[in-house]
Amino acid sequence: MNVKRFCAPTSREALNKLRDAMGPEAVIISNRNVNGQVEILALADEDMAELNDDAMMSYEEEETRSPRSKKSEEPYQGRFQAHESPIIQSQTRFAVKKKQVDSLRDRAARENPIEIPPATAPASSADMAGALELMTELRSMRSMMEEQLAELSWGKTQRREPHKAQLLRDLLAAGFSASMSRYLVENLPKAADITQGFAWVKAILSKNLNSISCDSDMLESGGVFALVGPTGVGKTTTTAKLAARCVMRHGASKLALITTDGYRIGGYEQLRIYGKILGVMVHAVKDEADLRIALSELKNKHTVLIDTVGMSQRDRLVSEQVAMLSGANVNKLLCLNATSTGETLTEVIRSYQGSGLSGCIITKMDEAANYGAVLDAIIRHKLTMYYLANGQRVPEDLHVANKQYLVEQAFKFKRDQSAFQFRDDELPMVMASASASMRDAQLREVSLG
Repeated sequence: MNVKRFCAPTSREALNKLRDAMGPEAVIISNRNVNGQVEILALADEDMAELNDDAMMSYEEEETRSPRSKKSEEPYQGRFQAHESPIIQSQTRFAVKKKQVDSLRDRAARENPIEIPPATAPASSADMAGALELMTELRSMRSMMEEQLAELSWGKTQRREPHKAQLLRDLLAAGFSASMSRYLVENLPKAADITQGFAWVKAILSKNLNSISCDSDMLESGGVFALVGPTGVGKTTTTAKLAARCVMRHGASKLALITTDGYRIGGYEQLRIYGKILGVMVHAVKDEADLRIALSELKNKHTVLIDTVGMSQRDRLVSEQVAMLSGANVNKLLCLNATSTGETLTEVIRSYQGSGLSGCIITKMDEAANYGAVLDAIIRHKLTMYYLANGQRVPEDLHVANKQYLVEQAFKFKRDQSAFQFRDDELPMVMASASASMRDAQLREVSLG
């Protein structure tokens, strides 16, 4: 009997070696991994009959040497007199096959000892690319199946509980993201009707919004505040509004204004005109060193407001500006445009967050069609709202953020004729596309208690 062992880095290569050496009729005894190699033990077809006879004889001899006790056989006598049952036959064949494999493995180790070659080099880049492509396809298939199941599930929920569909439509129309809307609707109390559902959703949104309690929280404590944000969001006008409030509360001698806007034409002049009206000196700085010097000279001031240069959230200079303000130990207030989409607001927050934001100011409230997107972004990133700006008048159009008022107003816009209103048959698709976002950790942190 000739048992042979074949080793290769992959199963395919080992099988090719086996086929070349012993032909397609060879019998594979075992297949296992040894030191990073695939090891196959095989036996020629003509040797298999001899092995079967030997194994069967060995099994019968063992049965003769170890017969069943009379006590164990008595219950079965008379049942299987003509022939053995299929179960006993299967057990016999399994025992024979196990003895064959064990005998062949032991004999191969004795008769054909070889040295296992060392592990080969890592897989090639082509193999890695193929594996990555396969994993991508599997993830895509999984995502597609999850979306289809979510669509079917929401379709059933929509027919069984129509008030949830109405609540979902209003959340989406208010500007809240599909993932946030789905999260709220799926956690709606079971006994709630449409009125109770709206009250519960508004209460949860209000609970997860953070805001200062009154105007004195900022004006009385004082400190150094820098207004940051993209271009055109209203930083300079908002700085002037805050400056006017500080002057009315503490006087012009307790306030200082700083601008870093050396890029925009007339940027410094605009703030200087506001400062001249208020009787406050405006200082211009270019870098972190200038800022440190200016803050050192103005340390006796109760409040220092810094108007920063506006730039796109994708501009590489944003990180430099954030680092400059963080190094000078300045409280950063991010100005968020209420007219922007949720994706844009999320991108702005991530770009300007840096080492942390003290809070945010919502601007252009008078120009926004809905408030849901900005409230959604604030809840997700757990920002503290300071003020709301709803016009160009200085200082009238600046108000302390009232979270209950904002949530109420978010659902009061008339959208019956809006082209962006979802129909009932579109809601399952929207909810299916939001299924992946439901795994977002930020949503799981939303308090529902």
